[in-house]
Amino acid sequence: MVKTKSLFHLHLISDATGETLLSAGRATAAQYMDYQAIEHVYTMIRNKAQLRDVLESIKKHPGIVLYTVVNEGIASEIDSACISLGLPCVAVLDPVLKAFQNYLGATADRRASAQHDLNADYFRRIDALNFSMDHDDGQMPESVGKADIILVGISRTSKTPTSIYLANRGIKTANIPLVPNIPLPLQLIEAKGPLIVGLIAAADRIAQIRQSRELGAGLSVELYTDRASITEELAYAKKICTQYSWPMIDVTRRSIEETAAAILALKTAMPKPIQRDH
Repeated sequence: MVKTKSLFHLHLISDATGETLLSAGRATAAQYMDYQAIEHVYTMIRNKAQLRDVLESIKKHPGIVLYTVVNEGIASEIDSACISLGLPCVAVLDPVLKAFQNYLGATADRRASAQHDLNADYFRRIDALNFSMDHDDGQMPESVGKADIILVGISRTSKTPTSIYLANRGIKTANIPLVPNIPLPLQLIEAKGPLIVGLIAAADRIAQIRQSRELGAGLSVELYTDRASITEELAYAKKICTQYSWPMIDVTRRSIEETAAAILALKTAMPKPIQRDH
């Protein structure tokens, strides 16, 4: 039986691309095998107006706060906000900068983005983003087996935003709609490498979202927003996921970050392929 990991929020604030911060946060979180970080990444935060939204998000989802911000005024505001909320807060580069300063006898220039470099991780994320955009909403089914993760579900279960979020973490993610009376792509059924996850939600929630969005594939306005019809769609989706033993995640009360964290926990728990000597 797979042990469920405990989730916690990890807020990463950067005045640049966040590469350094993301690496430090993940390296540390990886030391806690029983926990899964829900990452909130805020990049290019260089003024107080931008910071205001960040602090609201931290207040809404309390957790650990790490930052790499060279502007001392913004850094001070982050520290003060975390103290008032009773949250741990670490300026990740400060100990390193102090060590350099003490040894070199000179203060840092404190330039935002000074450390940025186009490394392998950057290109991996760009590749994942391109893949996920190409394989959005059932596109290019012939190569869906190359994905790391495939998300399936009826219309308006957050498949696309979750795919993009995962792609920003360097994970090639495809998403495929489940529509009654429309056959599943053969490539999806035959895919062996990717983790396939079904996303579901409460019928009322889906109806609410659909009423303010464009139509789904092959559905009239009435059917698209009708709760009884949505309930039938959900029953079909659950039947398909059960038939192929695909795990399901209810996204009704989950943020995109929480859904992604739950998916990554499932991915981590997947059995590793057996290596055979030839």
